Amino acid sequence: MIGRLNHVAIAVPDLAAAAARYRDLLGAEVHAPHALPEHGVTVVFVELANSKIELLTPLGEASPIARYLAANPSGGIHHLCYEVPDIASAIRSLTEAGARVLGDGKPRIGAHGLPVVFLHPKDFDGTLIELEEVKPELQPA
Repeated sequence: MIGRLNHVAIAVPDLAAAAARYRDLLGAEVHAPHALPEHGVTVVFVELANSKIELLTPLGEASPIARYLAANPSGGIHHLCYEVPDIASAIRSLTEAGARVLGDGKPRIGAHGLPVVFLHPKDFDGTLIELEEVKPELQPA
């Protein structure tokens, strides 16, 4: 069902400082910040040869990332994102097998402009999983 690892998301208290560390200390290609009000976050993507790092910080006090940072003030790994070719089929298979999709169970548009859902961490060994629909013709070679 799952394809390649799309990104590892890291919650950070200071987005500009975190982006600068990846750019200046690690020599990574760092994209500009992108606000996602529907998700309550601002993100910066760091390009890697085989995947991406998503740095995310709260966009408002009601953000789920604000709650995460309250519990983890230094930040930390927040979730893993895997690509799937058909998110509706993935949701159906997972829920039939007893996995829980967070929220209303319906995909929302994520940072890449593609449908995403999150899976309950209690169903995946304490790890929050994001699934992102990426059609095979859109995947890099």
